[in-house]
Amino acid sequence: MTAAPGRALDARERLDWLHLARVEGLGPRGFEALLRRAGSAGEALRLLADPSFAPGRRLVVPRRDDVETEFERAARLGIRFLALPDPDYPALMRAVDGAPPVLSVKGQVALLARPAVALVGARNASGLGRKMAGLLASGLSEAGYVIVSGLARGIDTEAHRAGLAGGTVAVLAGGLERPYPPENEALFDAIAEDGLVLSEMRLWQGPRGQDFPRRNRLISALSLGVVVVEAARRSGSLITARMAGEQGRDVMAVPGSPLDPRCEGSNDLLRDGATLVTSVADVLAALPPVAHRPEPPLCQFREPAPDLFRAADAAEGPGRRLTGLGPAQGHADAVLDLLTHGAIDIDELGRMAGLDAASLSGALFDLELSGLIERLPGNRVAQGVMSAPRE
Repeated sequence: MTAAPGRALDARERLDWLHLARVEGLGPRGFEALLRRAGSAGEALRLLADPSFAPGRRLVVPRRDDVETEFERAARLGIRFLALPDPDYPALMRAVDGAPPVLSVKGQVALLARPAVALVGARNASGLGRKMAGLLASGLSEAGYVIVSGLARGIDTEAHRAGLAGGTVAVLAGGLERPYPPENEALFDAIAEDGLVLSEMRLWQGPRGQDFPRRNRLISALSLGVVVVEAARRSGSLITARMAGEQGRDVMAVPGSPLDPRCEGSNDLLRDGATLVTSVADVLAALPPVAHRPEPPLCQFREPAPDLFRAADAAEGPGRRLTGLGPAQGHADAVLDLLTHGAIDIDELGRMAGLDAASLSGALFDLELSGLIERLPGNRVAQGVMSAPRE
């Protein structure tokens, strides 16, 4: 849908747009076609009420009372509905095919007018992947860009946290009353206060499997470019990258260890022509300049390249896990899931794993005895030669 921005809708028109957008089986393109034929959302609803209109189409029109209830609940919660003609509707998204007719938003709506970059990646991200996401998000934020992501575990979480001070937008697969995953509810609340949360779904609808690819197209549509930090093959992050390419956005990726399944998809993107990113400067060079932005920050990823490709024999067999450790096994597995063959600071590893010093020390001791990790100079640690990460 490529309608130009117009005047803000009045309350009645906005309710009609929401009502029409909530018709099951219609979709953004059907909405556009029907609106073009009828001339207004209100007239389109009257057409749908005629039993002779569009015979054979499975369209379910919700009751007006249900739409009014959602409208009133949104007002109580401080949630706005942005319709496609509204001046505040994001301009980049308005220009893509299949733009949502109505968005529900809460927070700093002015962020939608600023240039944005999406950062996405693995939910089970490594410690180094999370660190890289944080460095990129904070650096891009300092350079004037809004950080867009999907509030998922792993890379998304780090990107939102690092970008919150400068502006971040979280795009949800479900409604704004149903943030997901549950452990990110506090982060959701912080973004709704100081950043912006956004969805095209009913307020109370929980996320379903098919809703995540729909969410991903919105992440790329809001952004000038998409940076992928760790992504397995056939992952949601690759769907975001594909949609970004279809929408004419820049696609970028951070290289990862060829021994880590979490990096196979992002490495494939690089092989297929995505821009290689090892620092904030790489992203800034690929994007149009932000007016009056400061000099690019010096927050580059400086782990030694050889560490990323250490222990070539690690790919020979399946990853190992500790057994017989009792309660300590959970701590050891949590630590091992965060590691790659690249080195990471032990104190930072403990923070990411959520372990106190004693629990972390015990887990590292057991892992070292089993040959699953290797201690390195400078209070750092990496996967050992006997370990391979889980899918």
